Formats: sequence, structure tokens, C-alpha cells
Amino acid sequence: MTPNNELRLLPWSGPDGKPCFLSSDDDNSLLSRLADNAEENQLGSGAAVLAHALEALTDADADPDELRLLATDLTRALQDAIRVATSRGRRLPYPARRAPEGHGPRVPAPPG
Repeated sequence: MTPNNELRLLPWSGPDGKPCFLSSDDDNSLLSRLADNAEENQLGSGAAVLAHALEALTDADADPDELRLLATDLTRALQDAIRVATSRGRRLPYPARRAPEGHGPRVPAPPG
């Protein structure tokens, strides 16, 4: 099971749009690997949409309908990235999740 006995937020929603969770002691289970692959695909797709957006924003003659579609794709990619980050963040060891507001995870001081 994930650290702190938390359920894993899966990178897809149920038919009603509600989040899906996984309870497993095996991070290498079939469903865990499927979720890992889905997350990687979502992040890869997001990177591709971002690259397309960077190109489109430099085109002064970009079609408004194409830009609207691009905004929709960027929104979906951002939602996916936030879901992946949330899922992975919940699986971090407990102390790293309690960083002060506005700061990154706590990193232990180097030995010595």
C-alpha cells in the first residue's frame, strides 16, 4: 500500500466523473503498472500539447478556432498533470508532505 496507508489516486475517473482509487500492497501489480503507464502517457501528451502551444503562440496568423481548441487541450493536459502530481505527492513519505506553505518538500540535511 502507499505510504501512510493511503489509497492511490488513479489517473482516470469513473463513469460519473468521480475519482478512482487503488488500494494495493503491491506497487508492481497489474493495475499499478497500468496506472503508471497512463500517467506517463498523460504527461507525454501534455508535453506535446505544450510544444504545439508554444509554436502557435508565435504565429501571428493563428486561427482563433485552432487557438480555442488548443486552449481546451491545454486545460485537459493541465488537469491531468495536476492529478498525476496529486497522486504522486500523496505517495511521498510523510515528512515530505508537511513542508511549510509556499515551500517545496523538506530535504534532509547532508550527513556530516
